Amino acid sequence: MSTRISDLPRQASNCNSCRLSSLCFPENLSSCAVDAVSELIRQRRPLSRGEPLYTAGAPFRAIYAVRSGAIKTSTVLANGDEHVCGFHLPGEILALDALASGTHVSTAVALETSSVCEIPYQALERLGAELPSIHQRLLVIMSREVYLERGLSQTLARRSAEQRLAVMLLSLSERFAERGQSSTRFRLPMSRYELANYLGLTPETMSRVFRRLHQQSLVAADGKEIEIKDLEKLSFLADGNSISTQRTANSRRH
Repeated sequence: MSTRISDLPRQASNCNSCRLSSLCFPENLSSCAVDAVSELIRQRRPLSRGEPLYTAGAPFRAIYAVRSGAIKTSTVLANGDEHVCGFHLPGEILALDALASGTHVSTAVALETSSVCEIPYQALERLGAELPSIHQRLLVIMSREVYLERGLSQTLARRSAEQRLAVMLLSLSERFAERGQSSTRFRLPMSRYELANYLGLTPETMSRVFRRLHQQSLVAADGKEIEIKDLEKLSFLADGNSISTQRTANSRRH
């Protein structure tokens, strides 16, 4: 028997009152549609640092939106080593990569105390059949997440160690700015080791790269606290140019 909107139990969570709703379900959705999705959402108890949200191989039953904190996704390689797949900030969606297989292909773990909204996928599909705008929005979200993750990974694959870190810091800068936070001063939710793993660098290389960016007056780092000193120059470096090349170009313009 299909579930009608009017039959769904109302949950405490309400997307309309959530400051992250524009990131999860942007402005195209009507207030009625947002209310309908809101009724599906289960707000889970907060996850402690290191606590899994789901594990690889577990049955896929829901998608998740990060409400606060940060979540890391990772897989285990054939040799037993961890491979970090991504980092998810408030307003970002997890578990979409399990849609095809019906099982989770990665493990999601809280990097710090985090809260998430759980949306049962079968109920969301039924709601999408009743409200086509929900189905369309889900497709847009899936496309956006795949595009962003694939675009970032492809960009990183073609860069030097310095450029990879620059690209990642700029990505975090943009994502924090979207959440109304500073784009130049922020705290890394992940450890240096986890960041190095994601970027395909050794921890020693990561330390040297941070040191070089500091020497070039691009970034100041104190543990997880990051300050981007010059966004323009960091962007120039991320695009595959050296700082000396930029200075030469600037001098020619002047």
